[in-house]
Amino acid sequence: MLTLANPAGLWALLGLPAVLAIHFLQRQAVVLPISTLFLLEKTQRESASGRKFDRLMNSVPLWMQLLGVLLLTWLLAEPRYQSPKSTQRVAIVLDSSASMSVFKDTLKQKLVAALPSLQGSAAALEVTLLESSPGRPKLYAGSSAEEIAAALDRWAPRAGATDPSQALRLARSLVSREGTVIYATDTPPEAVPYDAKVISTGEKIDNVGFTGCTVEMKEGTPVFRAVIRNYSANPTSRQWHLEYPDGQSSEPKQVDLAANALVTLQAAYPAHTDRVRLVLSPDRFALDDVLPLVLPKPKALSLFTATSGAFDDLTKRLLRALEPINTAADSATADLTLLAYDPLDPQSATGNAAVFVRDDTRGGAYLKGGILAEKNALIDGLNWQSLLVRETIQLERRSSDTVILWQGTRPLIFLREEAAGAGADGQTVPGKRQLFFNFDLRLSNAAAQPAFIVLLHRFAEEIREAKIAGEALNLETGQPVRLAARTGEKAEKIRIEPINLAGKAGTVVTEDPAAVVRVEAPRDPGFMRVRQGNTELLTASVQFADTREADFSECKPAELPANPSYAAVQRNTVEDKWWRAWFLLLIVAMLISWQFTREREAARSAAASPLPS
Repeated sequence: MLTLANPAGLWALLGLPAVLAIHFLQRQAVVLPISTLFLLEKTQRESASGRKFDRLMNSVPLWMQLLGVLLLTWLLAEPRYQSPKSTQRVAIVLDSSASMSVFKDTLKQKLVAALPSLQGSAAALEVTLLESSPGRPKLYAGSSAEEIAAALDRWAPRAGATDPSQALRLARSLVSREGTVIYATDTPPEAVPYDAKVISTGEKIDNVGFTGCTVEMKEGTPVFRAVIRNYSANPTSRQWHLEYPDGQSSEPKQVDLAANALVTLQAAYPAHTDRVRLVLSPDRFALDDVLPLVLPKPKALSLFTATSGAFDDLTKRLLRALEPINTAADSATADLTLLAYDPLDPQSATGNAAVFVRDDTRGGAYLKGGILAEKNALIDGLNWQSLLVRETIQLERRSSDTVILWQGTRPLIFLREEAAGAGADGQTVPGKRQLFFNFDLRLSNAAAQPAFIVLLHRFAEEIREAKIAGEALNLETGQPVRLAARTGEKAEKIRIEPINLAGKAGTVVTEDPAAVVRVEAPRDPGFMRVRQGNTELLTASVQFADTREADFSECKPAELPANPSYAAVQRNTVEDKWWRAWFLLLIVAMLISWQFTREREAARSAAASPLPS
């Protein structure tokens, strides 16, 4: 296979018409006065009116000059021949953003059609398909066009807007400097690093879709509010309806949207069902045309109060802030205990607790000294500088306790944590956390401090998060969720089940149990369920709500450059081993042309000299 490393050298072929034009030009005949007429028969017919195009004169210089132009063109074009063991490596980084799902088929056709040109002058082609999302495995590595097309069919772009730099750097390291890196996208960037080429199959399309949904309680009734957005510059109309687990659907309703407008749908959440699906009339981008929805149910905390009426107002405020919450019968069965420590009747909590000092004396003077907050997630960003505390009795503090708030040398708030241990049944017994307020709230202004309520709320929410119980959430695609689970030798494995609207489970993903399980929502809209044994840890809807990927106003096409790189041609081919012979032949042709031209000029000079009378 012949390849020209320097195709620009073919411009030298313009020398062929130039040589022919020169040889068409004839010089004006020299007028010689003579006395005899017989010499006229020996003279060449020449133009008497100066230079003009006439018949082409066949001569050795003409053919030598034409041969020289051809040889010079051949040398300048740098012909190279295919190396039998050469391989052209190509790494294609696919934009993983969800908007690419619209143009995936067009991209597959373009890439498969471009494979011969990507192979260029190499004897073989090796293609690696990567995704732009960090941490994703290779989609394909090989040379079969059919397998490449099949890999592109399996590819499901669902990510948000991603920076392809890391994937492009990996692609460049796989193919080295001589290989080709291609970034396939629908929105060509202004500049691409690592000398990557860009191919884009994007185009501007009109899209209408859901951007999210919330469920709120109004007068004891759950109400959902779903937002629909028109991403185009043209007004449009769509129809929407609800689908129920029993297969029934509501009557379609029409919604009119102005250009680039938002419209909110609000209605009561359907009774007697936990799952519904809002469906919008379809368009080319289908991910935001369906909105799965579950009725949110956070974990309920059980609260036990042992304050003997000393902190009733605080208990009421805390109950409002921590809904949903239940009342426990005792400290042993409660998730959280509010305990007032009375030195005359000392009690201790067996589980998670918030412990307050109860000093029925009038108390002493206000504490002096600066208030210092330690670095801790519970009090991060909270302002305690206006806190006023009187001198009271103090709680017993252990050396292992963590003080999170000081005033001078006195610890005002400290945290006690006990690690989880092994139970008799082989399962891990959860640890406990206790938050101690080392002063009497009634002899301070803590109850009027926003930081105080926020601290208690954060502490209770951490306990709620660590509780092993079921909850129902509305998630976005790919959103990570932390779940508490049982651990130990006899603990069951975690089962992650995608489910349909009717609740039927699909492919089950099993994971080993851990104290806190990190679950990632699927990349496709739908429903999911997480179980451990007979305990249902999570029921969730998965919604697509990435407005950046639903907006196609910046999409446009871009084609791959046609010519392979000079370095790739040099690597995959060998030079013409006869180039030295062609160069010598060029010199010989020029010498022959010069010799014959010199002899002809000498003959013309001799003919032009005066004759004797």
